[in-house]
Amino acid sequence: MSNDNQRRMAPPRRHGGGPPYMMPGEKPKEFKKTLKRLVGYLKPRKYQLILVAIAAIFSTLFNVISPKLLGNATTSIFSSITKGIGIDFPFLSKLLLILIGLYALSALFAYLQQYIMAGVSQKTTAELRQAVNEKLTKLPLRYYDQHPHGDVLSRVINDIDNINNSIQQALSQLITSAIMIIGTIIMMLVISPLLTLVALVTLPLSAFAIRFIASFSQKHFVNQQKELGNVNGHIEEMFSGHQVVKAFGKEKASIEKFDEMNERLYESGWKAQFISGIMMPLMTFVGNIGYVFVSIAGGILVLNRSIFLGDVQAFIQYTQQLSQPMAQAAGIANMIQTALASAERVFALLDEEEERVEEPAAVNLDQLEGKISFDHVRFGYDPEKPVIKDLSLEVKSGQTIAIVGPTGAGKTTIINLLMKFYEIDNGNIMIDHISIRELTREQVRSMFAMVLQDTWLYNGTIRDNIAYGRDQATDEEIIKAAKSAYADDFIRTLPDGYKTVLTEDASNISQGQRQLLTIARAILANPKILILDEATSSVDTRTEMNIQLAMNELMVGRTSFVIAHRLSTIRDADIILVMNEGDIIEKGSHEELLSQNGFYADLYRSQFSETSAG
Repeated sequence: MSNDNQRRMAPPRRHGGGPPYMMPGEKPKEFKKTLKRLVGYLKPRKYQLILVAIAAIFSTLFNVISPKLLGNATTSIFSSITKGIGIDFPFLSKLLLILIGLYALSALFAYLQQYIMAGVSQKTTAELRQAVNEKLTKLPLRYYDQHPHGDVLSRVINDIDNINNSIQQALSQLITSAIMIIGTIIMMLVISPLLTLVALVTLPLSAFAIRFIASFSQKHFVNQQKELGNVNGHIEEMFSGHQVVKAFGKEKASIEKFDEMNERLYESGWKAQFISGIMMPLMTFVGNIGYVFVSIAGGILVLNRSIFLGDVQAFIQYTQQLSQPMAQAAGIANMIQTALASAERVFALLDEEEERVEEPAAVNLDQLEGKISFDHVRFGYDPEKPVIKDLSLEVKSGQTIAIVGPTGAGKTTIINLLMKFYEIDNGNIMIDHISIRELTREQVRSMFAMVLQDTWLYNGTIRDNIAYGRDQATDEEIIKAAKSAYADDFIRTLPDGYKTVLTEDASNISQGQRQLLTIARAILANPKILILDEATSSVDTRTEMNIQLAMNELMVGRTSFVIAHRLSTIRDADIILVMNEGDIIEKGSHEELLSQNGFYADLYRSQFSETSAG
């Protein structure tokens, strides 16, 4: 089976309490580095960005010229009235046509700018999503043990969406605003350098206000994204386990927990938006101060005949045009902060340590028989707390090894180590004469097939789910595997048979039927080594009997590891390993262990008495 297939079939994992990457209220540690790295994703589209800048120049240029033309119209009308002559309508009509043309061209170039920018942002975020998706397949299981699924989903979906929106809107506005400011200042200097100086007095105050407010709001944007991940994780858990929640009457507790998380999200979001929202009215206030200064100075200059009235009108419009992009800087800063907070979380994921790259060993896997040996193996999910302390075991090819013991004894951990889901801390595991350290994960997992307690089926047809273990399987092989797993009968009773589409979580068939399909998938994979992890724990007695018959046939000639709580299902195992606290405390056949009158015998008798009592 492929690496990807086996990864999705990985056994249930222990969830540790690993620390999140960003604690509540923590500021980004590398703000400039994050911005530089995000800009790096735009470099492949630098030519499109140049076109965006050119379109923005023309769109803004026409808007910059318009106030001057309107000022000329005002000057013409004022001169006509003061001189007592008729209004020059041909001149005004000409200006009107020019203005209409300029506004039309401005709208056209603005549309081109947004069209190209949309392509840039979508392509950039598509590459970012691809990088994240590829990263997720390369991360070790330890990462998923230490991070809630909701937080991972939030980074993949919400954070990348934030980056996408910010690139498309903020970057486009940033380019337009920069060009607007430059063009407006040039036109203002052409009209009156003195009035320009008056208008620019407020610029340092605006820049200081933006920087000051941004420094306070950034930490709340980061916290907002973190709390959003927590809310997503809670919702995912509650909806995936809604039947259990209802069965135990925990709806109220779930709602209360959600309300707490939602309140924290509200608080962080409110603080972020409130603080950053102060920028807009502050910029407007500063802009109005500049507007007052220009009006007073312009009136004085008109009285002194140093400037035309129309030029003052144009200058007032330019002042507003200058304050508009400065005010927009508040919204741009808001979006940029959101994008950088999201980008930092995404980049933290991309920077996680991956599973080490392995070179395939020059081994013909078909010639391996399936003999397995554990040589003083030591392992712990937390290196300071070993789960497997000192495990040594010899398994001959074709033997069936049953593993029993209380919860937390290390049964599933053995399977995790066998399939290289985790690297052992000390010791060695051998398949035939080859250490699994020498084999790649793909090579090791290609020899295994697994049937887990928690069934995993995806949204697709029953045929495709069975064929998941072998992509090139024919319909005849799939049907044969289903018959061997005693699944063919119930499949044919479904309206569409093997073409029946399973819903999310395969909720349109029973738990027992889902288990039969996973067994059919394992049968079709035709592995050298078989792993059954509580394969019959969630089915009825009759279905269990069918599964046992299918498993007995499947295990012939194959090395098999069986983890089971029902000791009645493992009586025929060649070796039964009794584990407790990471050590093998008893080993032998069913009869041998009963005769020892130890831990296994007590466990067996307790189950037998419970069965009899029932």
